[in-house]
Amino acid sequence: MIYWEIFLAFFIPGILGYGGGPASIPLIEHEVVERYEWLTVEEFGEVLALGNALPGPIATKMAGYIGFEQAGILGASVGVFATVAPSLILMIVLLRLLYAFRQSTKVKWMTMIVRPTIAVLLGVLAFQFFETSWSANGTLQTGVLIIVSYFLLERFKVHPAIVIVASLLYGAIFLAPS
Repeated sequence: MIYWEIFLAFFIPGILGYGGGPASIPLIEHEVVERYEWLTVEEFGEVLALGNALPGPIATKMAGYIGFEQAGILGASVGVFATVAPSLILMIVLLRLLYAFRQSTKVKWMTMIVRPTIAVLLGVLAFQFFETSWSANGTLQTGVLIIVSYFLLERFKVHPAIVIVASLLYGAIFLAPS
């Protein structure tokens, strides 16, 4: 029963919280503090502060923490899944709709317009990552990661997931604060 309660506590705010994590925080607070009484208002505030201090989406971090506190690793998994499930369901429905009308000239025109926008957004994101890496790790470390990643991806055709994991390991070993 606890898993179902965890699911509902984070699924309902995910559906109703239009605007992402910050918009759903009051809804999560209502479920967690008032409805299920898993946390006090003060404890919820501490979890919110901890979630804000860590990188990534706030709602999933809170769901993982609260789910773990209530029901262990499976509870954390249920909470995180419940948080992303509304978006996942909507994406599947919209992709099916898009696929059903893929021959439509309007859909083709829309995707033709969206592609350059996505490319620009990804380029800006890549530049921001580069800038952050450059300022935090220096020229040598950033250059090594860029050059090695380029050769692994383009010359040796290594799968991108392997390059990402290798970069994470490199960062954990060589770039971790002492």
